[in-house]
Amino acid sequence: MRTWPWTLLVHALFLNMAAYIIRPAAAYRALELDVDPAYLGLIAASFAVVPLLLAVVVGRATDAGRGPLVLGVGAALMVAAGIGLLLWSDSLVLLLAWNIVIGTGHLLSVIGQQTRIAQEDARTLDHAFGLYTFAGTAGQALGPLMITVLGGDLLPDTRILFAAYTAATVALLVLTGFLLHRSTGSSTPQATPPPSLRAALTAASPAARRELFAAMAISMIVLSAVDLVAVYLPALGVERGIPAAVIGVLLALRAVATMASRIFMARMVRALGRWRLITYSTAASALAVAALALPAPVWLLGVILVAAGLALGIGQPLSMTVITLAAPPGTRGTWLALRLSANRFGQSGIPAAVGLVAAAAGVAGVFATTAVGLAVAAAGSWVAYGRR
Repeated sequence: MRTWPWTLLVHALFLNMAAYIIRPAAAYRALELDVDPAYLGLIAASFAVVPLLLAVVVGRATDAGRGPLVLGVGAALMVAAGIGLLLWSDSLVLLLAWNIVIGTGHLLSVIGQQTRIAQEDARTLDHAFGLYTFAGTAGQALGPLMITVLGGDLLPDTRILFAAYTAATVALLVLTGFLLHRSTGSSTPQATPPPSLRAALTAASPAARRELFAAMAISMIVLSAVDLVAVYLPALGVERGIPAAVIGVLLALRAVATMASRIFMARMVRALGRWRLITYSTAASALAVAALALPAPVWLLGVILVAAGLALGIGQPLSMTVITLAAPPGTRGTWLALRLSANRFGQSGIPAAVGLVAAAAGVAGVFATTAVGLAVAAAGSWVAYGRR
């Protein structure tokens, strides 16, 4: 890999650290405001609703060479939201509004990052996306640990967590400037993008489109499961009397386990094949998430979250590899953005629907429902591709 992707890996670390400080922090802030746990799904959904509409437009912009602008605006929005949360976050409506801004900034940053990684040699894409998602998951581990360090009570001081998030986004903005400066003139020339979105979509063969949409579906389900664990584990902690510091450690364990699975991504692909590995890991994650619904002691919750982290770590990077290899030249940014759009659709629709389950069956019902979705996705992947 060239010099600049290593800077991009640190950029991905800070982006995800910021996001995974704010996701549970926003949930704790809502609980401080006596918001019903059934509405926590709206916080997860608000992160995704505007990005769902913008993703393809942003992907087309990166295909047209506007990647630097996308990265810069994304980091700036993340900083602005941190300042907003520090000054104005005393209602559910304000929490939802700032989560929309965070979700938009996160989307812009992620599309800019992934489009650059997609420029790597096709023979090293599994490794490149494995490293990229490893760095992102390192941020996902550090974010919850901030709750452990700065929190400690059943309900932590969310203003301190909002300040930590803002500091992380300022570092992200600085890294963005450094990244753009170091990468000037170093990007691989891109094929001329098709003149319209329709042309970009129809440029792929029917077989390629099947793989592209299947990869997007797996990515959507897996990411929604990760999000639901991040949002509802704090609620489970409050329900069972588990301190916030312990919940932070549990969330970090999940993230560290995901990092471990991504270190050996390329080896596992060589051993099992890409689609078979996607299928097996999604099925294993269904079993692990279902186990979270059981009345388990804290140490067993830790074991379950490690298993969930190992399994949930596979689908995201491999879906990016599948899309990068299957997308026609000049459309990689568009298809990667469509994948993110599908992710945001899942992040907005699935948590809102699962919130209804929380109202009826409690937090344990959320994990059971999520496990069913993962099992259905694994079964579909096996029928279509698992025997390869």
